[in-house]
Amino acid sequence: MTDQTGALVIGGDYRGLSIVRSLGRRNIPVWVLTSDGDVLASTSRYCGRSLPWPSGDPRTQVEYLLDLATRYKLEGWAVFPTGDEAAAFLARNHTQLKDRFRLTTPPWEVLRWAYNKRLTYCLAAQAGVDYPQTLYPASREELAEINFAFPMILKPIIKKDVNRFTVDKAWRVDNSASLLARYDEACKFVTPDLVMLQELIPGGGEAQFSYVALCADGRPLASMTARRTRQYPTDFGHSSSFVETVDQPEIEKPAQRLLAAMRYTGVVEMEFKYDGRNGCFKLLDVNARLWTWHTLCHRAGVDFPYLLWRLVRGEPITELRGRPGVRWVRMATDVLSALSQVYQGKLSPRAYARSLRPPIEYALFAYDDPLPGLLNLPLSAWRRFAAFKGSRCRATPAAPLAID
Repeated sequence: MTDQTGALVIGGDYRGLSIVRSLGRRNIPVWVLTSDGDVLASTSRYCGRSLPWPSGDPRTQVEYLLDLATRYKLEGWAVFPTGDEAAAFLARNHTQLKDRFRLTTPPWEVLRWAYNKRLTYCLAAQAGVDYPQTLYPASREELAEINFAFPMILKPIIKKDVNRFTVDKAWRVDNSASLLARYDEACKFVTPDLVMLQELIPGGGEAQFSYVALCADGRPLASMTARRTRQYPTDFGHSSSFVETVDQPEIEKPAQRLLAAMRYTGVVEMEFKYDGRNGCFKLLDVNARLWTWHTLCHRAGVDFPYLLWRLVRGEPITELRGRPGVRWVRMATDVLSALSQVYQGKLSPRAYARSLRPPIEYALFAYDDPLPGLLNLPLSAWRRFAAFKGSRCRATPAAPLAID
């Protein structure tokens, strides 16, 4: 128990680690709620306590949080989600939780515009924000009758469940036969109403840009723009591996129009991709929570977790703007991404080495908190082994069904 107001972080992955470090370095008590073996954040010297996050239904999770508030006197603590589902949980249960905690996510009537891509693009159209041509086939038969130019991609509208389709983020299709086959495969993981078809914008991470901001009722208080220069895998990256802050004013006004239309409060990352065919920046995603590389923003002058902490406490925020020319790297995946680009002739070894020059922020390593960086690989290996072993154990009694 503590008499000092602190923060609860739902999720112990690397995003959670960054939140723990940001607040802990300012002597703010931080507790981490871990699940599914994601315990990296709990190994930080700045983590005051680690507790399990229940994997049950939302009602159980609400009761669990309320019980924590009573048992440990956590009234007034801020709650930070690290993933989309945790953010959606807090938004949907905003009314039940807001009297005991300071919530860093807006209510569901606001967050739903970011959570559901169909709603995102609907609002983008109303706000005059460009986005890729997108179709929502209701069935396989309707899909077979649609006329479009290949290549296209299949994407999930929401990512509620963790499976191959949602983890991969997008599947490329180059002809009608592969489209129907991939669609059938996607429908094994999600219902048909959660599958969308979208044009494939040429280019990789070097054409992908982000506008990130802390907002109050749709008005940016702190912001910056960045380029997702490298990602892994290189085609549809699971996450960024090398990001650098840049001046990209072309995406700022459309991003701000959409945030104003949402009347959004909190932190947000809006992903755009430059379409060289017509010179437009097109909206891809809106992430209504802290993103993978938000520690880059701290090094560039904007510490989003701490600013969000101050915002939910009602403290004044001075308008801030991140500076360009700062880099962030996640070495474990960036080396693989760079090797792929070197093999394809898109990147020279010298250019890669030059990209790692200071000022640069490392995704996991920190001189004042080295243990998480040292434990990351063994913890990741153990999680994969446990997941593999668990999947084999579950498949053993019902092998015929697994084959089917």
